[in-house]
Amino acid sequence: MPKIIVEVMPKADLLDPAGKAVASALQRKGHKAVANVRIGKRIELHYQSTPTEQDIEEAKQIAADFLSNGVIEDVVSVTVEN
Repeated sequence: MPKIIVEVMPKADLLDPAGKAVASALQRKGHKAVANVRIGKRIELHYQSTPTEQDIEEAKQIAADFLSNGVIEDVVSVTVEN
């Protein structure tokens, strides 16, 4: 089933407490090469047929209006996956 994938991440200049907790846990478990972790979210919008350009534009608007909090998050990508 075709889908549009929306990826949202915390704004780069804001603290990511979940990412910080994971980074600390990884350091404690010996994964010293991992310097930082940022945790975001992936949202899948499923379609009955291949999304059109209009569907992609609508998905971008949905991502900005409903799927992310513009104050603390950035929509980093909106892509089609078959």
